[in-house]
Parts: sequence; structure tokens; C-alpha cells
Amino acid sequence: MRKMFMTAALGAALAAGPALAELVVPDLSYRTGPYGANGIPFSDGYQDYFTLVNERDGGVGGEKIRIAECETGYNTEKGVECYEATKDEGSLVYQPLSTGITYQLIPKTAADGIPMHTMGYGRTSAKNGAVFRNVFNYPANYWDGASHAITHILNENDGDISGRKIALVYHNSAYGKEPIRTLEELAKKHGFELMLLPVDHPGQEQKSQWLQIRREKPDNVIMWGWGVMNQVAIQEAVNIRYPMDQFIGIWWSGSENDVKAAGDGADGYKALTFHNLGDDYPLYDDMRKYVVDAGKAAGAGDQVGSVLYNRGMYAAMLAVEAIKTAQELAGTSNITSEQMRDGMEALEITEAKMAALGLPAFGPEFKVTCENHGGDGYGAVSQWDAAAGEYKLITDYYQSDQEVIGKLVAEDSAAYAEENGITPGCD
Repeated sequence: MRKMFMTAALGAALAAGPALAELVVPDLSYRTGPYGANGIPFSDGYQDYFTLVNERDGGVGGEKIRIAECETGYNTEKGVECYEATKDEGSLVYQPLSTGITYQLIPKTAADGIPMHTMGYGRTSAKNGAVFRNVFNYPANYWDGASHAITHILNENDGDISGRKIALVYHNSAYGKEPIRTLEELAKKHGFELMLLPVDHPGQEQKSQWLQIRREKPDNVIMWGWGVMNQVAIQEAVNIRYPMDQFIGIWWSGSENDVKAAGDGADGYKALTFHNLGDDYPLYDDMRKYVVDAGKAAGAGDQVGSVLYNRGMYAAMLAVEAIKTAQELAGTSNITSEQMRDGMEALEITEAKMAALGLPAFGPEFKVTCENHGGDGYGAVSQWDAAAGEYKLITDYYQSDQEVIGKLVAEDSAAYAEENGITPGCD
């Protein structure tokens, strides 16, 4: 009886008092559906890095990280449901991995005081932190990516692409439409003709778009796809013998899953990236020792070093560095979501810091400020080597057209502020 009473009393005390300290990071994942093949490696990398920090370092500042995974199926409604189901768990930061979900969560996270990191996706004008206080999209955004593609084409044509025809094959959604305005402005600046070819979800039917490409013969094709759409597009390009070295995808159209099905025909296909490739980094020795070989991996452990695994791992690494920054600023290890937001806004990533983490030269250096939640717009181009079975960087990191993009960010964020009654400002 005494033992039963003490157990009941302990349970009541725990229920009444604060929960045991932990740092909660939700993972709005999608491991099912037509986008699952791309969602799985990202989620594996995201979770595995947090597990590594827990197992090797005992957490961050002595606080263990708890992942709260919720399956969205890349469905906006389910993504919002996942947010509502997890936000009261002490969630520090959201990484929706969906532009549609991001658009719905922007006002919700602002009202709830929870930051959101939309790394390389989402609403591009959220780079303006004076308007979008709780949204961060460092180190690069969609408009940077559109500019990177055009700059690469410029570099391959001695700086002159006037009169060229460039087609955009894009997912017919908020995600796929993001680069259109930027490409239209760049078309005016550089004198190229822009073809717009939307592809409806999930992207398995693209015959008509590629017949149009065969008929009109654009000099270059840029792709803004995701999931099965990428595989189908690359196979269709192979079928019409479109030159792969003139076909370039945004960073969400550049995973191994996108090209392998097309075999040798995909050789030479290009994709943008804002981080490095492969697993030849000291950090991965620890990842295998403490996570994969220890049986603690989020998945089967077979995605380590793949493009999207690296991206998920990179996103988690940036989150952990922001947590460290927040803990230092707040003077406490058990930080709140509001303190996490402040840590993200004070985040600085240097080469020395990346090297110390076992990721030398893995991504661009950047410093976040209230006025700039998006980094400095650096990216690079990778190319698929079918014989080697891997992507290889073929350029150094270079900056996007800040003149064009800065103007668009200012215009779009000002319009959002006016529509939503927001007075822009930095504390």
C-alpha cells in the first residue's frame, strides 16, 4: 500500500509540476505518398543529427533534444494539423519542408511566438525579418536559386544570353510558382525569352510539356520539381534527347532519386545546391559510430551522405547552432521558443565553426540579422556523373543578383505588411 501511495503521489507531483527539461524539435515529415522518396532522406538526416548530438554530446548545453515526428504526406491541411498537435509541447522551431504548409503557418507561428526555418523554400520575401519576425530562410532562398540558374547560363555563354529561349518546367503549386517573378525580371534584364510550362500534382503526366519542348527547342530548361515529378521530367528529357548539360534543376530537383531511374541517359544533368555533397567529412565518422552502427538511426541508415540526407543534417546542424546561440543569449539551457527565435536571429556561421563541427567547407558563411533572415544568397551548381553514381560540384559558390532580388524582397514584404497590418521594425 505504501509503495502504491508513493507511486501515485509521484505521478501527481509530476503532473502538477513542470516537465523534465528537454528541447523539443518537431519533424513535420512525409515518408509516404508521391513525395516520400524525397521526404525520407531529409527526415533521416534531420533526426540523425539531433540523435548524434544527444548520444555523443549529451544534448545541447546539457539538455537532450526530443524529436516530435508528425507525418504530413506533403499535404498542407495535414501539415497544419501536425503543427496544432505539437506546438504546445514546448516546440522550439518548425521545418515544414513544404512551401504550401509554410504559407499557412506564417501567421500561426507569428501569433504563437514560434520560429520557423524554411531553408531554401517557402515565402522568399520572409528574408525581410523586419516584417517576418518569426520566419527564417537562410542560407539561400528560391529567388536566389532562380538567379543562380541564370548566372550559370550566362557564365556558359560569355555573359550574353539575349535572344535565348529558356523554359521553366514547374510544379503547379505555390512552390513551383515562386521563381516566376524573379525569372521575368531577369528576362527583362538579360533579354532572354521565358517559356512557362506548369506540371500538375504529382507530376506523373508530362508528355504534352515535353512535346512542346521538342517542338519549340528552348536553349535551356530550368526545373522546379519535387518527388516523382523530377524522375518523370528527367526521363521525358531523355526520351526526346534533350541535352542534359542544358537542363538544370533547383536544389529540390537534384537528388539521386531523381536521376537513377533514367540510367546513363541522365548523365550530365545539373542541379543547384547551397551545401556540399557526399560523406567525406569527419562528422560522418561520428554519425556512423554513435547513430547508424549503434542502431539509433531514424531510418535504415542507407541514406547517409545522399544529397537530401545531407540537407536534412545541415538543417539540424543550423538548428543546434541556433540553440547554442539562444542559450548563451538567454543565460539558460532550457530555452523557450521566443528565446530560440532570438538565437536564430543572432546566428553566425563561419568556416571555422563548420570545421570545428567536422563539416569543413560544407556550406557558405553567413550572418543573420533582423533585416536579413535569409543569408547572402550564395549557391553552387552540381552535375550528375552517371558512371560514378554521384553528383559533383562543378562551380564555386557564387552570389545571386542582389540588385534584382533585393528589390523584389522589399516590394513583396511591404505588400504583405500592408495587407496584414504589420508595422515593420527591428528591436
